[in-house]
Amino acid sequence: MFKRKVQISKIKKDKKEEIEDIVLYETPIDIYVNSEPIVNIICLAKDLNELSVGFLFSVGIINSISDIKEIIVNEIENSVYVNLIDKVNFNINQLEINPVSRVVDTTCGITTPWRNAIKKSLEDAKVKEDLKAKSGIKIKSSMIFSAIKKMQISTPLYRETGGCHGAAIFDVKGNILSVKEDIGRHNAIDKVIGDLLLKKHDFENVFLTSTGRLTGDSVLKAIRAKIPIVASLSAAIESGIRLAFAYGITLIGFARGSRMNIYTHSSRIEL
Repeated sequence: MFKRKVQISKIKKDKKEEIEDIVLYETPIDIYVNSEPIVNIICLAKDLNELSVGFLFSVGIINSISDIKEIIVNEIENSVYVNLIDKVNFNINQLEINPVSRVVDTTCGITTPWRNAIKKSLEDAKVKEDLKAKSGIKIKSSMIFSAIKKMQISTPLYRETGGCHGAAIFDVKGNILSVKEDIGRHNAIDKVIGDLLLKKHDFENVFLTSTGRLTGDSVLKAIRAKIPIVASLSAAIESGIRLAFAYGITLIGFARGSRMNIYTHSSRIEL
């Protein structure tokens, strides 16, 4: 269960009435890898397969879905158990996590040990070179506006409650490949990345949209997936802009109606 009905008093103009409203649950989900407790994510308890795969990919524990032997979701315990194939060299001690840094909440995003793990995985995978090779990708600004609208239409929990974020991945023709919702903006991004991995769909010729602020944490996840264009309804933050510039990501904020702000590498967007 991830939502419930509550009674509220609503004031509109000069009228006060008692009505029924829908609110979302925040649920702590524990993810285990090879029986080791890895992370506790505060999230919307749906699409947990996608969330787990996307998170493990983002932090560099896996590089593809073929690295996973099995995923077991225990909804009673609010736990996800991921077992890796034998050839994956997983050592929990290399992650430098502790009971505090294990928690990923819905406000601040990932903690420093996870951020460092992502950055190390980017260095190992030579991501800058691959993103530079995608500099020739061009899409129309109208496609960005259309994609944002499609994402909004396809996020019913946001429309119903206003209490969660959405994220979506599109191909360069504007077809929606995945759309997910979560209370945390970074979790929603993990879910769509995990969804594509589970579908064994590559990240070539795609772009990412989000409803959330474009922080460094959110941009790191796009960089890890080598997604060259990221657009959001909301603002970009300095940490996100700095990373997008360094790694060759086209970062777009305030994509609403017929206006947008392109913060970095604007040559990919054509009128």
